[in-house]
Amino acid sequence: MKLISTKMCKEGDLGYHDNLFGGHMMSWLDEAGATMASRTCNSPRVVTVLVEKMEFKRPVKSGQLIEIWGAVRKVGRTSITLNIEARRHNVRTDEQEIVVNTNMKFVRIDEYGNPVPISERVKRKYTTKKKEK
Repeated sequence: MKLISTKMCKEGDLGYHDNLFGGHMMSWLDEAGATMASRTCNSPRVVTVLVEKMEFKRPVKSGQLIEIWGAVRKVGRTSITLNIEARRHNVRTDEQEIVVNTNMKFVRIDEYGNPVPISERVKRKYTTKKKEK
């Protein structure tokens, strides 16, 4: 997995029980995933089409650092599926705990919102990596 974003939980991000509001985490994951999908597909235009199950495993408190990691799972004709993971990072010990992990699917689009094929070069790169593992 590759580090794709870092966030600091602030008081304004908290919900009723003084934990990070789940909607903020979902937004952070979507933004980080879209950024990774865009870079991977060499396209400034990608849209989220699917977010798989999200199970929040640990709370996040104000002042805690969140690292968002991603890995390419699959590259299709017009879509890319990423595994996205948020980890609570302890800056004193460098220990990390998974807060949430999910798979997200993005589609490459043109300026009108129509699906556009992902380049064969990108597909080959990730098919080759998968075979090497």
